Amino acid sequence: MMTSRRRGGKGCLPAGSRARATGAVLVALVLGSTACGCSIQRMAVKSMANSLTTGPDVFSSDDDPELVRDAIPFGLKTLESLLQTLPRHEGLLLSLCRGYTQYAYAFIQLDAESLENTDREGAGRLRARALKLYLRARGYGLRGLELRHPGISEELKLRPEQAAAKLTLPELPMLYWTAAAWGSAISVAKDRPDITADLAAVKALMVRGLALREDFDHGAIHEAMIVLESLPAAMGGSPDRARDHFRRAVALSSGQRASPYVTLAESVSVMQQNRAEFERLLRQALAIDPDRNPPTRLETILTQQKARALLAREDEFFLDSGAPSDSVKIEDSK
Repeated sequence: MMTSRRRGGKGCLPAGSRARATGAVLVALVLGSTACGCSIQRMAVKSMANSLTTGPDVFSSDDDPELVRDAIPFGLKTLESLLQTLPRHEGLLLSLCRGYTQYAYAFIQLDAESLENTDREGAGRLRARALKLYLRARGYGLRGLELRHPGISEELKLRPEQAAAKLTLPELPMLYWTAAAWGSAISVAKDRPDITADLAAVKALMVRGLALREDFDHGAIHEAMIVLESLPAAMGGSPDRARDHFRRAVALSSGQRASPYVTLAESVSVMQQNRAEFERLLRQALAIDPDRNPPTRLETILTQQKARALLAREDEFFLDSGAPSDSVKIEDSK
């Protein structure tokens, strides 16, 4: 009877079955512990990601570009490691899109431009690196847009205006930085038709951004439109519209951002061979006090470095002998 109950009675298992059951329980406990650990780890990573992508920006107000140059790559790689755990984290995707775009422009592309006359091979290498970083940034931005609009990456290439129209105000930062990365890639890949063919997508995104909120980031979209409107008329550009966007960008930033002046100077002023305007705009950019608006201090310092470099290379951009010609006037927008 005792043997019978141990082998087949209610609540009892044979010796082999008990061993297997004990093993199953242990496996379940281990798996449960691991799952719990993974859950806790994921929560910790998410908390860190939220903190890093929504906290104060300690870079933009810095007055030491070299310090920021050295610090940014570590920060970007940290964000990428967090993204491995949280591949659909919108804040991480936006921060990486914005961060790689800013880093590539401020510390790679501007370096390439400064080497253009003295080391063309070195400048070419830097432009190639900038392109890779811009494309990486664009990839993160498109991933961010895909979160709410699956398939929009391909649709932007095929039907750009229709695709851009789907984007709403909460997506404006992702829209802007995706377009900025994409447009920047085009600017350094003029010999790559596979990339330059996407110009319509960039313009559609920026036009949609203006429709959603024209004062985004104190006129940043208007500034981007200066570049897009400086293209030849055959590509849909218009110098008059570029100047309209310039005036709005200056007005929306209360004249405290140097970048609209530099953007108009190196695009429209050079295109129209207006040396006097070129000089005046760059001097206006240099007259802005970086400390007057701390949140844009670093941007102002870097933009003024570019303004000085453009003035130093001025003769390369103009066909005249150096005598200024101020045929086109810019009203004071302050």
